[in-house]
Parts: sequence; C-alpha cells; structure tokens
Amino acid sequence: MAKKKPTQKRQSQRHLKTGKSPGTVTYFGNRVGVRSIVNIMEYDKQDIKESAIDVYTPSNLQKMVAYKESPSISWINVIGISDEGFIENLGQAFALNPLSTEDAVNTHQRPKVDEYENYIFGSFKMLYINADNELVTEHLAIVLMENTVLVLQEMKEDVFNSVRERARASTGRIRAKKADYLFFALLDAIIDNYFLVLEYVNHKIDVLEEEVYDDPSNKTAHDIQELKKEILRIRRNIYPVKELISKLIDTEHHLISKDTKLFLRDTMDHCTEINESLNILREMSMSLMEMYMSNMSNKMNEVMKVLTIMASIFIPLTFIVGVYGMNFENIPELQYQNGYFYVWGLMIAIFIGLLFYFKRKKWI
Repeated sequence: MAKKKPTQKRQSQRHLKTGKSPGTVTYFGNRVGVRSIVNIMEYDKQDIKESAIDVYTPSNLQKMVAYKESPSISWINVIGISDEGFIENLGQAFALNPLSTEDAVNTHQRPKVDEYENYIFGSFKMLYINADNELVTEHLAIVLMENTVLVLQEMKEDVFNSVRERARASTGRIRAKKADYLFFALLDAIIDNYFLVLEYVNHKIDVLEEEVYDDPSNKTAHDIQELKKEILRIRRNIYPVKELISKLIDTEHHLISKDTKLFLRDTMDHCTEINESLNILREMSMSLMEMYMSNMSNKMNEVMKVLTIMASIFIPLTFIVGVYGMNFENIPELQYQNGYFYVWGLMIAIFIGLLFYFKRKKWI
C-alpha cells in the first residue's frame, strides 16, 4: 500500500521581513517582476493633460515631483509596485515617511489611514471581477497631498475608469474641486465596486443553494467550504473601511475640506450597507453547510427507510420458510397434498397486506 504524502505546508511571505528595520521597502505579493509604469493626469477647470513617464530614466523622477509643486491638480498613477528600489526612491522624492512607503508595497497590510503633516496616506484593497469571472484582490495605496494624489497599485486593471471619464469631462465636478475631492472620488469608486463583489458572492450562494437541494455531492461540500473562506477574505479586506471613512470625516487635517466631508458621509452610508450585507452573506454561507448536512442526512434516512421496509416485509416470509424448512418428520402440514401452494398463498397474502399497510401509513 502506497504511503500517503503529508500535506505541504503553505509558506508565508512574512519571513522576507524578518530581521529588517521598520520602514524597509519589502514587496509582499505574487506579482513579482512587473515593470512599473506611471500615468499622469494634470487638470484644472479649463484644461486637462494626460501623459506617461518612463520611471527608469533618473531625470523623470524629478519631473514627477515637479507636478507636486504645480497649482494644477495632478493624479499620478503608479502601476506595478514590486520594484522595491524604484518605490523607495519614489517615496524619498515625495518626502514620504518610510513607514508609508513600506505599507504601500506590503500586500498583507490591513486597510488603514495615516495622517502626516503634509499628506494623508491610505492603504486599501481594490476588489473586482475580472474578464474570467474571477474575484481579484489588489493592494492599493493612495497618498493625498496639497495639489496631488499619488496612487500606487499592483496591476493595470482597476476600477477607476469612471473617475477618469469624469475628469475628462469639462463639466464634471472633479475639475472644479481640489485634490481632496479626487481622493474621495477614488475611494468612492473602490467602495461602490464592493457592491458588485457582493452580488458576485450572492450569485455563488444561490447556485450552491440549488445544488444542495437538487443533487449534493462531495464537491458541493468542498465548494461551500471554499466559499466560506472567500467570504472571510472579502470581509477582512472590506470591513475596516467603514472605520477609516469615519476617521477621515472626523479629521481636522487641513487637506480635507468640509465640502468633501459631506461626500464622505454618503460613502460612510455605503460602507454601513456593505458591512451589513457582508454579515448576512457570511451567515448564509454558514447555513449552506448545515443545509448540505441536513439534506445528506435526509437522503440517508430515505435509504434506511426503504431497507427497513424491505426487511419488514421479508421477516415474516423468512419465518414461515424457516419453520417449514426444519428437518422434523412429524410436521403436520407437510402431509398436505397442496401444502406447498397453501404456504405460497399465505406468503403472498402477507406480502400484499404489508404493502397495503405501509402505503396506508404513507411510509412508501
């Protein structure tokens, strides 16, 4: 008999950080080797300019910093955060605290908001459904400065297309507001997309619920377990955001205006609704396993009922056959000329009688 191989333990990436000082830029993630790209959108009420910068040309890093000093609003979007050297240089160029730069590339970082004298740093999880109908979780950092919003994300795909289109429209509110409103608009796009993720999870629950009722199998139990884990991951990434939005509403930081706080309150309502829906989905996923076990138990009970009925029918027939199968010479009925047919008639009558009785009791 072949010896069963032990289950391989999943290795955590946190060992990469062990022994390093706080503020050391260490990328935690699976998207290693992605070349960083920088897209810039600079705008005011009258005009908007979009450009891309080759970040591996040393002089271009200073050009990026120049946008920070411009009176126009600049959205600097960095795509690809696995290049630790570039991210560290970027943080130094924008005078970011090393702890902020560290959190910007730490994909295991819990969503958070940190306030500094000249900027506000936010770390979030961007969740969306890709073209293959799979849930994607992407680490994201947003830095709000005086006239600049710096965004660092893992991949090119994101949920900000609607924000870009609004910025390109000359009549849009984004063009008339300051950088804090752009910061809000990006947050709002992330949070609004959480609703689509919840719909995706709700659909998976509906599909599994039908499968549990119709034809449950071992695969069904495995899928339910995977769904429960997925909901827990989503909850861990989304649930803290409500607290962070509340923190931004209550802040006295000069970069967040009173007008923007009004919009953040609306986002706060969305977070409350999302968290309530998450709790409901979590309970539904837990009840799915109970439904599965109950359904499997009912199926087993049906099998046992059929076997019990069959046994109940054949027990008296077996008794009769056993009596007349004994090796005694003086059994009276053995001398009957038609005894064989009498016994068969009795067994058939008992069989039909029991069937009728079980049918009347609605056991079959």
